[in-house]
Amino acid sequence: MEQKIYDSFIRILKKELMPALGCTEPIALAYASAKAREILGKMPEKLTVTCSGNIIKNVKGVVVPATGGLRGIEAAALVGAVGGDASKELEVLCSVTDEDRAKVKELLEQHICQVKISDSKAKLHIIVEMEAGEDSSLVELIHSHTEIVRMMKNGQALLKRSYSENAGDEEEEEYRFLNMENIYRFANEVNTEDVKEILDPQISYNSKIAEEGLREVYGANVGKTLVEVYGKSFEVMAKALPAAGSDARMSGCELPVIINSGSGNQGMTVSLPVIACARELGADEEKRYRALCISNLTALYQKRDIGRLSAYCGAVSAAAGAGAGMMYLMGGSLDEISRVIAYTIANVGGIICDGAKSSCAAKITSAVEAALLAIHLTQKNRGFGSGEGVVKDTIAETVAGVSTIAREGMQTTDEVILDVMVNQ
Repeated sequence: MEQKIYDSFIRILKKELMPALGCTEPIALAYASAKAREILGKMPEKLTVTCSGNIIKNVKGVVVPATGGLRGIEAAALVGAVGGDASKELEVLCSVTDEDRAKVKELLEQHICQVKISDSKAKLHIIVEMEAGEDSSLVELIHSHTEIVRMMKNGQALLKRSYSENAGDEEEEEYRFLNMENIYRFANEVNTEDVKEILDPQISYNSKIAEEGLREVYGANVGKTLVEVYGKSFEVMAKALPAAGSDARMSGCELPVIINSGSGNQGMTVSLPVIACARELGADEEKRYRALCISNLTALYQKRDIGRLSAYCGAVSAAAGAGAGMMYLMGGSLDEISRVIAYTIANVGGIICDGAKSSCAAKITSAVEAALLAIHLTQKNRGFGSGEGVVKDTIAETVAGVSTIAREGMQTTDEVILDVMVNQ
C-alpha cells in the first residue's frame, strides 16, 4: 500500500490507543483541572466548570477513580485540582493519596465548585476556571479528551489556538484514508514490529482489568454473571471479558485501560473478543496483531464521522470492529469482514448512549452478541440485503448512512436524554 497511508495508520493507532485510568470524561475533567491548578500555582478557593451536555451525561453516573467512590463533575474537578498530575494526561489520578481524598471531601462540603452547562455545539467541551486571592487561571479543551486549546493566567493568554465547535471541521486529513479496503490491506501488509509496542499494552492492560472484573464485585457484575450462567465457552468469554472490564471500570477500579475513540469501554470491546478468539483458534502472535489492527481501525473508521460523544452507543461500533477482527482470524475475506460489520450495525445500531454507568457492560454484551451472530450469518452465506433498513450496496455507504443518523438524526435524542437524566 502507499507509504503515506501506511504511515498515517501507524500514527492513528499511536494517537488513539492510549492508556486511561477510569472513565475518560471525568478523567478529562480531572486533567483540565490539574492543568488549571498547575497554572494557578496554589490551591484554588473557587472553581467554575463549564462543560457540554455530553460531558455531564457521561460523568453523572460513574465513579471517579481514586476518590473512594465519589461521583459527579465536582468530584472529578476537585480531585484533579488536589491530587492530579497533568503530565500523566489520562492517567492524571494515578498518584492521588489518602490525604488528597480527605481534602476533596472537605472541599466538596465547602461547595467551592460551581458547574455550568455550556451552549457549545461541541459534544466534548470543557472549561475549568480557578481563583485564589487575586490570581486566576483557565484551561479549555475541546473535541478530544486531552486537546487543550486555551490556557490563561491572570487574564493573560499562555496558549490560544483557533478551533471550530464542529468536530469535523478540524479532523486530520489522514483519518480520511480510513476505509475497509485500506484497513484490510494494512492489516495484511503491516510489519508487526511497527505495531507491537502499540498493541501489547492493549492486550495486557485490558485483559488485566477484565480478569479483575470477573474476580471481584463491581457494579452489576454483568461479566461474572455471564460466566456463572453460561460457562466459559469462547462465545461467552467474548462477551464476558469486555463486560467485566466495564463492570470494574465504571465502578472506579484503579487499573488503566487502553482506549479506542476516546473511550475505555470501546477500547475493551474492540480488543478483548478478538484476544479471546485468537486464543480459541490458537492463532499466533502475528495473526493476533493483524486482527487487532483490523478491529481497532474499523472502530475508528465508524466513529470518524459520528464523533467521540453521541447519542449513538459507541459499544456498537466497537463490537462491529471486534466482529471484523474475529472474522479475519477465521480466515474471512474483505467482503465477509464487511458483511459482519454491516449485519452488526443493522441489528443493534439503535442502542442509545445514556451516559457512562454500570449498565454499559450490558450494552457491550448485546453489541458483541450481535457481532457474533453476524459472523455466523456470514459463514452460512445469510444476512441482510441492500435496501433492508440501513444496509446499503457497500460497507462505505452503510457506514456513511449510520454516521449521518448518529450525528444528525440523533441530535435531538441526545438533548432529550440529557434532559431526562438531569431534569426529570
